[in-house]
Amino acid sequence: MKITWLGHSAFRLDIAKAAILIDPFLTGNPSFEGQDAKEVAKGVTHILLTHGHGDHVGDTISLAKETGATVLANADLAAWLGSKGVEKLEMGNTGGTIAFDGFTATFTNALHSSAMLTEDGVNHSLGNPNGLMLHFDDEPSLLHMGDTDIFSDMALIDELHKPDIGIVPIGDRFTMGGAVAALACLRYFNFSTVIPCHYGTFPIIDQTPDKFVEGMAGSKTKVETPKPGGVVEV
Repeated sequence: MKITWLGHSAFRLDIAKAAILIDPFLTGNPSFEGQDAKEVAKGVTHILLTHGHGDHVGDTISLAKETGATVLANADLAAWLGSKGVEKLEMGNTGGTIAFDGFTATFTNALHSSAMLTEDGVNHSLGNPNGLMLHFDDEPSLLHMGDTDIFSDMALIDELHKPDIGIVPIGDRFTMGGAVAALACLRYFNFSTVIPCHYGTFPIIDQTPDKFVEGMAGSKTKVETPKPGGVVEV
């Protein structure tokens, strides 16, 4: 599996049968500057969304129209995207699993919010925030936690799904900070590899992964901290 961090919480996953974008916040993402949006979108088959905030929905509408990719989101967010012209939609909700060619996606819990204030001044409630648990035919399993704080039922996610790879928000203020994120990984999961995200994008969140890396020191889990645009292969 080839995992490309696009900055913030946006990732591209390349597997044998699919090219997946998660939370494709490209336009307006300072961490994405200097990367090639056309290259990022090349061959994309699926777009998966953790929740309805603008820095996660990002370029979903335009990318879906340009690529013909199938978009997976919670039911409320999917319905809203449909009203904006997205045609190929799959909807689910917390606990539900959706099967695609080559992988399945399960919506897990997250402690956050999910809404969007649109240009007409209307605030739209867009369902519950989630994480996304991905199981692949021939690749390690992966959990993108979405935006969340620590919570003890993370232990159930690990018991049910046993994710090999964790994508973990660490930026503080809007999610758990690095030290707490490290505690979550060490207490509730048995990841072989973790990739921190949701940091360094805006001045009001943590700018480096240092607190997370320090918190993970001495563990058997491999911590990967690529630069935006960087690739992790597992």
